[in-house]
Amino acid sequence: MIGKLSGKLVEKAPPLVVIDCHGVGYEVLVSMNTFYNLPQLGEACSVLTHMIVREDAHLLYGFGSTEERASFRELIKVTGLGPKTALSILSGMTVSDLASAIAQQELGLLTRVPGIGKKTAERMLLELKGKIGEVPGASAATTGQHHHADILQALLALGYSDKEAQLTLKTLPADIGTSEGIRQALRSLAK
Repeated sequence: MIGKLSGKLVEKAPPLVVIDCHGVGYEVLVSMNTFYNLPQLGEACSVLTHMIVREDAHLLYGFGSTEERASFRELIKVTGLGPKTALSILSGMTVSDLASAIAQQELGLLTRVPGIGKKTAERMLLELKGKIGEVPGASAATTGQHHHADILQALLALGYSDKEAQLTLKTLPADIGTSEGIRQALRSLAK
């Protein structure tokens, strides 16, 4: 696999760029976020890559950061989401925006990306939860609130009333994890 390319940028035609590495020109498909951060033609550049081998083509996808490449790799694992759509998502939003949308389960932000419908966005939220990097600057309180929302949903799904679930949540520590919170809430409700 080709993991990184360093060389001279010889062509820029979004989303395609060509990087000359010692006389060999590699065509690389990049997100618009990466594209806008590339230097001028003729200057040295370096991109991290992900190579996809298909029956009819060998394709290189380029990224300006390890976070962007890791997000791309997680996106292409989502059922029904191919590399073109993953690149489109990373062109439409930054990695931190994507992580935030997934962490906060914001369906509307994902459906704004061209090519992403409601069903695909729902599948992304389900399959990527906890897999795309933490939101920079997220406080422990925000994370705790997120876990409390998950615990509440689990209790409601198990048939407890909203009132019972809310009262039980108030007894849990603010920084508790989802699975441990559910266990403690069930123990408390069983008494």
